[in-house]
Amino acid sequence: MANRPTRRSLLKQTAAASAMIAAPMIIPARALGKDGAVAPSNRITLGAIGVGGRGTVNLNTFLGREDVQVVAICDVYAGSDRYEDGWVRGRANAVDAVKKRYGKEIASGTYSAPGEYADFREVIARADVDAVCISTPDHWHAAITVAAAKAGKDVYCEKPMSLTIADGRAMVDACERYGRVFQVGSQRRSSPKCRASCELVRNGRIGKLQEVRVGIMGGFWIRKNAKPTNEPMPIPAGFDYDLWLGPAPYEPYTYNRCHWNFRWNLDYSGGMVTDWGAHYIDMAHWGMNVEHTGPLSVEGAGTFPPRAALWNTATGFEFSFMYANGVKMTVKSGGGGVRFIGSEGWVDLEGKASPEVLRRDPIGPNDSRLYESDNHHTNFIDCVKSRQPTAASAEIAHRSITPAHLGNIAMQLGRKLAWNPATEKFDGDEEANRMIARPYRAPWVI
Repeated sequence: MANRPTRRSLLKQTAAASAMIAAPMIIPARALGKDGAVAPSNRITLGAIGVGGRGTVNLNTFLGREDVQVVAICDVYAGSDRYEDGWVRGRANAVDAVKKRYGKEIASGTYSAPGEYADFREVIARADVDAVCISTPDHWHAAITVAAAKAGKDVYCEKPMSLTIADGRAMVDACERYGRVFQVGSQRRSSPKCRASCELVRNGRIGKLQEVRVGIMGGFWIRKNAKPTNEPMPIPAGFDYDLWLGPAPYEPYTYNRCHWNFRWNLDYSGGMVTDWGAHYIDMAHWGMNVEHTGPLSVEGAGTFPPRAALWNTATGFEFSFMYANGVKMTVKSGGGGVRFIGSEGWVDLEGKASPEVLRRDPIGPNDSRLYESDNHHTNFIDCVKSRQPTAASAEIAHRSITPAHLGNIAMQLGRKLAWNPATEKFDGDEEANRMIARPYRAPWVI
């Protein structure tokens, strides 16, 4: 990969060759990157894979950047006004947004319309794509990330990073092996308020850290467009349902299985435990200074609908972990947030503290400082350019979502489990170890 000509080097070679056979033309300042603009040759070219609810947010954010040019749109759904809560989503809407954003460039001939694809493999096969934004359901994150990394693409991937612990490790290994920049969409890594709270904990403002309490929403958030039945239905026109399922087990199509509500089925996601654990357990790890390791044990209990139900993730739960530093972390359904409890006080992630003076005690120049990012998408693009680690790199993201997976496994098995964060295996429990990974439906592999 290192010897393959880059898009920019090819552009430079082409420009040099043209200069030898033709007199120089008058080039607009904008094309040279002057007047505050970014020259097209210096833009990061991006392919958006998955443009549903969160994918549309990510797409619009990247479209707002002068140093990014979206060149490919991919979604298994051509488009529908019944995608989620009446929103218009899918390829058609996303392509229209891209065309509107680059309308002047398309009219002038400096940019063609974006490529439109149902299959992500066509996006990562394009030599002119520098990076991809993956906003698919969770069960697709690993396969697309690994394939993109192999193809030399940098990756912005929505949270939760993975469906299983083995998937997460495969994603880390692929990014490391192929030298790819990776950012997971754990937005609180780029929140100054959250960073300030974690810095207070890291610098001993609450004394010796003893306990961390994490609150995560429980139940299901069912979108109002859910159908009154879960019976099999005809697959909508323009929807590649088999590709949507991908590596997941085959099941007949029904509307309530897909789109937003995939989150509540264990074949595709881990429910609220992973959907919001990706945010708050990540923050707990950041303050605890354990973002490159994991717990030694997990135990707890949860309320699950019958496994055969369409929506079968835990609706209520409480599980706890012990870490090598002696800190206990408890994750419980109800509310949302993180509280760090120390020997001399406590601090919440979003601003509260006791004693209140903790919030007025500034972090000094000699104190420990954490990774500073104030905008998650900007941080990703900056790191694509610099080749430096992102605020939520693959290893950190994997270690942050692993406790959520461990909690789901412990609750389903109904017993305390010993975890080895070095080997990423359960000690002496083969049944639990079989739940670290899941088989992929042929022909998909990672």
